[in-house]
Amino acid sequence: MYFVKRLMYAVPLLLIISALAFGLVRMAPGSPFDRERVPASPEIERQLKAKYHLDEPVIKQYGRYLNDLLHGDFGVSTKYRNHTVNDIIEQALPVSMLLGGLAFCFAMAIGLPVGFITAARKGQWPDVIGGLLSLLTVCIPSFVIAPLLILDFSVKWNLLPVGLWGTPARMILPTLALGMFFVGKVARLFREGMISAMQSEYVRAARAKGLGETTLLLKHACRLAILPVVSFAGPMLADLLTGSFIVENIFQIPGIGIFFVNSTSNRDYTMEVGLALLYAILLVLLNLLVDFIYTLLDPRVKYE
Repeated sequence: MYFVKRLMYAVPLLLIISALAFGLVRMAPGSPFDRERVPASPEIERQLKAKYHLDEPVIKQYGRYLNDLLHGDFGVSTKYRNHTVNDIIEQALPVSMLLGGLAFCFAMAIGLPVGFITAARKGQWPDVIGGLLSLLTVCIPSFVIAPLLILDFSVKWNLLPVGLWGTPARMILPTLALGMFFVGKVARLFREGMISAMQSEYVRAARAKGLGETTLLLKHACRLAILPVVSFAGPMLADLLTGSFIVENIFQIPGIGIFFVNSTSNRDYTMEVGLALLYAILLVLLNLLVDFIYTLLDPRVKYE
């Protein structure tokens, strides 16, 4: 029942987000037709505005947009005029999902072991080195990591292709650039979770029963320590799936991010609102999934 209520509450939330996005993009200066190669005459621009209903009051435009949304239609792009926003999402979202999924797996595969080792060796040299590496990855943003990776692995050593998409070799550098930032966050969350779990009564009782330290850490402490990481995983995955704007632009990957950036500079109203709403939908659904997984990992958690 709780999850059904959450889905019901998500509907007005998404309506508010769509209204804000719809209003804000129209408040920005400029027009979708300002960046044409050949400036349109006033008559042609009037016809274009009539075609896309931009000559109507904003309230009426929003009502028309909501009606299209109820039928699963995000509208027609004013930049890619032979394509709808649905076409762009269908084409670009799988690319962003693959890149985000790879970066997510990379962050978990490196962050969890680092967090485990630093917690198990608290105060020792592995903890110090792991803490420094975690802090370093968190402090360096993706737009700094990406050019450095290209400079070293592509230009200097000629080991990996510079950009684009389609082959496993071309996926390595974007995955590293996007996932490196989250490695430190996952490691630090898991480390703190492990330290807190080791001090809990649940783990102390298991230790009193004579369980070995390794079994205690892997079988009991990890189950509690992973909960903060799970809470962070929902927003992180949503961000990785649709928020890789800079990385996709640097590596020229045809994902959602590059279309979102271009829609902003091109004043592509329907594309901007559609992709913003897509991100909101993914964030709501992934947070709901996280809550469900949380109850599976910790039966003590009850949602009402």
